Amino acid sequence: MKRIIPIVLGVLAVAASAFAQTDADMIARALAAAPAQQKDNATVVKWKADGTYDTIKKGTNRLVCYDRSGEPGRAAFAVQCTSLGNLDRVAQNRKFEAILDKAARQAAVDAAEANGTRVKPEFGAVWYTMNGTDQATARMHITVAVPGATTASMGLPDNPTKGGMWIMNAGTSTAHLMTPGH
Repeated sequence: MKRIIPIVLGVLAVAASAFAQTDADMIARALAAAPAQQKDNATVVKWKADGTYDTIKKGTNRLVCYDRSGEPGRAAFAVQCTSLGNLDRVAQNRKFEAILDKAARQAAVDAAEANGTRVKPEFGAVWYTMNGTDQATARMHITVAVPGATTASMGLPDNPTKGGMWIMNAGTSTAHLMTPGH
């Protein structure tokens, strides 16, 4: 029995340290999706369950990054960066994503879109998203917010059949440019 207790305590200590992330670890992880020229001066936030966040690294540019790993439906490695001006949009998205029933979640988004309470992202803001089983195998996905954009206003198609950049969710606050190959 005396030999088992130190072993159990040792296993618990190793497990606890594996789950404990320092601010430096969280910052490095969140910044993985940031463009190299913006990384050093980006802000990093840690989202809380209530839709608010703590700033763990204050930056000097407009880029903000955060870790999405552990959220329902996310990959084991999931990080995202966007403009500081999009934090209200991200907070609202997180509230919608907390609705586990897919139909109810979409109904809430559609209602907010219809009644004008859907927070619009900054027009032209880039969203850098990186997802995968781990950082080494994660893939980058880049979109550009163009709320309200349509094929008529942008001159781009609203589907990927032409093989180039296209507008997804055209005509809504969620409209964004999809970039092939990312």
